[in-house]
Amino acid sequence: MRNITYLSLGSHLGDRAGHLRAAVEKLSGFGKIVAVSSFYETAPVELTNQPWFVNCAVALETEQVPEAFLGELLALEQSMGRRRTQKKGPRTIDIDILLFGDAIIETAGLSIPHPAMHQRRFVLVPMAEIAPEQSPPILKRSMRELLDALPPGAAVRQILSSEG
Repeated sequence: MRNITYLSLGSHLGDRAGHLRAAVEKLSGFGKIVAVSSFYETAPVELTNQPWFVNCAVALETEQVPEAFLGELLALEQSMGRRRTQKKGPRTIDIDILLFGDAIIETAGLSIPHPAMHQRRFVLVPMAEIAPEQSPPILKRSMRELLDALPPGAAVRQILSSEG
């Protein structure tokens, strides 16, 4: 059975946009890429004394199950130089599963829908670009509505359009 999964990608070390492009290319081996948002430069949140990120969202059609898919994403991050030495710390690539079809999963290693997506402008801006009417299970509001409901906050500015 095919599911559409929505992913949030981010990088803030080295060639940030290059890391995102490489990750998207590698993700095409995991299924069919349905959409890729523009790239956005975003201020770091939580651990703010670090470089700005470049973020995007990806919609991917896959036949995998969520747990196996997560394992492949973690291996991809590691192959691209991700080292988990500090929570929210420096990283060449970060890939989060936001949604996986209509699945609701809560295990020690995986939460779907992503538990903080509705609070993160750097997630909602790219998601509202590629899936404005997508409504996460539980939240029952569209990406556009979730984005519009956010209070003013961290800067998010488009740096590369989805067309180029």
